[in-house]
Amino acid sequence: MTAPRVRHATLTLAALLTLSCANPRKADIVVYGATSGGIAAAVQASRMGRSVILLDPGTHIGGLTTGGLSWTDIGNKAVVGGIAREFYQRIKKAYEDPKVWTSETRDEYFARRRGPDARDEDAMWTFEPRIASAVYARLMDEAGVKVIQKARLDLAPGKGVVKQGARITAIVMEDGTRYEGRMFIDATYEGDLMAKAGASYAVGREANSVYNETWNGVQAGHFHYHQFPEGANVDPYVTPGKPESGLLPGIDPAGPGVEGESDKRIQAYCFRMCLTNDPNHSMPIAKPEGYDEKDHELLLRFAETGKYHEPSSKYDPIPNRKTDTNNHGAVSTDYMGANWDYPEAGYAERERIAKRHEVYQKGYMWTLQNHPRIPAGLRAYYRQWGLPKDEFTANGGWPAQLYIREARRLAGPVVMTEHHVMGRVLAEDPVGMGAYGMDSHNVQRYVTKQGFVRNEGNVQVGGFPPYPVSYRSIVPRKQEAENLLVPVCLSASHIAYGSIRMEPVFMVLGQSAATAAAQAIEAGVAVQDLDYAKLRARLLADKQVLEAPAALSRGDLDPTQLEGIVIDNQFAQVSAAWKGARSGKPRLGPAYFYDLDARDGRATARFDVDARQPGRYRVKLLHPVAGENAANVPVEIAGGGKTYRATVNQRQPAGWMGPFDLPSRFTVTVTNRATNGVVTVDGVQVALEARD
Repeated sequence: MTAPRVRHATLTLAALLTLSCANPRKADIVVYGATSGGIAAAVQASRMGRSVILLDPGTHIGGLTTGGLSWTDIGNKAVVGGIAREFYQRIKKAYEDPKVWTSETRDEYFARRRGPDARDEDAMWTFEPRIASAVYARLMDEAGVKVIQKARLDLAPGKGVVKQGARITAIVMEDGTRYEGRMFIDATYEGDLMAKAGASYAVGREANSVYNETWNGVQAGHFHYHQFPEGANVDPYVTPGKPESGLLPGIDPAGPGVEGESDKRIQAYCFRMCLTNDPNHSMPIAKPEGYDEKDHELLLRFAETGKYHEPSSKYDPIPNRKTDTNNHGAVSTDYMGANWDYPEAGYAERERIAKRHEVYQKGYMWTLQNHPRIPAGLRAYYRQWGLPKDEFTANGGWPAQLYIREARRLAGPVVMTEHHVMGRVLAEDPVGMGAYGMDSHNVQRYVTKQGFVRNEGNVQVGGFPPYPVSYRSIVPRKQEAENLLVPVCLSASHIAYGSIRMEPVFMVLGQSAATAAAQAIEAGVAVQDLDYAKLRARLLADKQVLEAPAALSRGDLDPTQLEGIVIDNQFAQVSAAWKGARSGKPRLGPAYFYDLDARDGRATARFDVDARQPGRYRVKLLHPVAGENAANVPVEIAGGGKTYRATVNQRQPAGWMGPFDLPSRFTVTVTNRATNGVVTVDGVQVALEARD
């Protein structure tokens, strides 16, 4: 769904005359948004010898990286380079000071955190928000970058951006302050500058048909994590069993929509809470003003089903007995449906939305800790957590940055899609690497035909190697804005953005955007006409990573050593029921699909084979071998009016099926209908009948 084009916000002559009396502020590069990407952009611009102005509409500096997202969503550390890696290396350096460890020792922390021991790495990826803020402050101070806070772009119609043709000459704040620049970078999570400049953009989920995707649009039929478990049948009505009493808050009466079709809905927001269980540094979470028990009735009813029997697993440990606490489970910190108006809203409405999220989330925690309908064991677990006294001190220990997982998305010359994420399409002009799985949080709650509550929108498909992000995805179309770069609200489909939208990637793309801006000034060209070869050379010189190590894309099986035609699973036409993985062996290529032992027929994968000539062909379904795999995987080979059926035992090494009389073009289709274990799909191998 592409939003209506926004008119160029050209100021009237009277307004220009009024502003000319003010003292304009000028720089080579104006960066709007002191997010992680904005800071990286401003620092890079300064390092390249360009004057830079860094503006932020609020007072929180560093975006989510300093706002509670402290258990970094990375994907693959090997492709984080440049200023981003420098940031995480400085984090590691900060924690080498014993004085930083106030509630535990360094060794105690690494002993209790999950995953492999990371002490010998060159960088540290988990940290306290206050430490991240200090590292950013040092980076900016060394580069001579200062942030102008409370600089809010004027969002009124016909204001905010001054243009001559397709070139932005100045941006104007609500208070009338004017900032002139030769290049502009929109590094906000919302994309306000991009929109006011007249760039095309999208809000919400595209239909799968727009970019021939699988995991976009409405996904009610898709397997969900963060879903009500089987048997947890929660009544959605104010008075249970009585639809006439109305729906509980947060349930959409219009949901879920048509499978795979577009809608206005966006991923749910929350605050990434920093909590501590150190009683010497903890403050209690009080019942918030405005608390309404109805907002948490779904939580209470879910707890009463007996299916909510273990605490959330997303209390990720960060140093000094603190957490990065994120949404997890059927009813959690995500405030579904409360953010749909946020991307296009004005400042006052956004503040109201953020406040509603704060009240909801504090109320959620208070309910878990205190309400008698919550089982005693769960209450006891949650009661150990409080707000740290030394974090977000100006905001009472509460994060100042709402997690804007998705807002506007640029519609530029290249739109990154799931095909880029999966490696089906490779960007030829990379300015960074994405590496996280496609990750969309739920967007809504609705009532099923059976009369129960269900969540919709969660998609988590991963296992793929890092992939290049196109330079043309961070610039608008030339006729819309020729001196603007957009490294945060970049050009991507909803589901591809769910992979790219990670803080290290925003830093990487922010640095690349500033490099491009500086080179465009030097060359005297529009950002769309920049010599990519020169840009690439400078990015590499500045230690950006533009290609993934080859080993990340290889499996155990070398397709060049296999007989006949080999098609990797990434080129199959698949339903939305599969997940991606890399751990099984043997493996062809970067990843394979698996179905979570669903046995429901929803997981299908079709390979279109072009054998160039008719003949008698043998077919092999490539798959990892495991004892929990299905022994009766249905496979259908069809072409030329003929259909052959076979079953594959995936507990044993892959073997040949056939031979079959087939035309030059035919299909091989796999499904998980009535299977007796996990179904995996790694690829298809096709070869002519063996001759003696």
